[in-house]
Amino acid sequence: MANKKVGLFFGSFNPIHIGHLIIANYMANYTELDEVWFVVSPQNPFKDKKNLGNMYDRLEMVNLAIEGAERLRVSDIEFSLPQPSYTIDTLIHLAEKYSTREFSLIMGEDNLANFHKWKNADIILRDYRIIVYPRPDYDGGELKQHPSITITETPVMELSSTFVRQAVKAGKSIQFYVPDKVIEFIDKKGLYLR
Repeated sequence: MANKKVGLFFGSFNPIHIGHLIIANYMANYTELDEVWFVVSPQNPFKDKKNLGNMYDRLEMVNLAIEGAERLRVSDIEFSLPQPSYTIDTLIHLAEKYSTREFSLIMGEDNLANFHKWKNADIILRDYRIIVYPRPDYDGGELKQHPSITITETPVMELSSTFVRQAVKAGKSIQFYVPDKVIEFIDKKGLYLR
């Protein structure tokens, strides 16, 4: 039996919103992937730590958002890896832990421009497929032609977690931007109020 093809969708998911879910669902259904795993990052080396919600809250929100979705999973693999976590280390760790899975990276076109700055970018390009979703006003540059990279026609979403957090802080409704169960969780825990 062929190895299961798994796309890894890394992110802070602070909080997860419908843009993330649309991308993941598209990848799981319109590419060669069998499953998409949301890899919740404890801390992105390029992001400011103080604005990051508690990692267990963010993990729980992803769980609530994908409940019942057949081909979507959540992974907390990076919670137990050294911080800050680098994609290459996570990929190697996952490949050792799940030998019957073939992992690909899912990323936005905006990440392609700086991809050469990633730790071991050349090894990632050599050993893994990268499945890219378009981002408004970004052109992936010369990397778009790389044989390891597939550009998809994923619907473009201009929704961001920053927008959602600002809306909560301003007391505005986030209905339809975020799954209802996630809204309940945010309300119950009083997240993003300050």
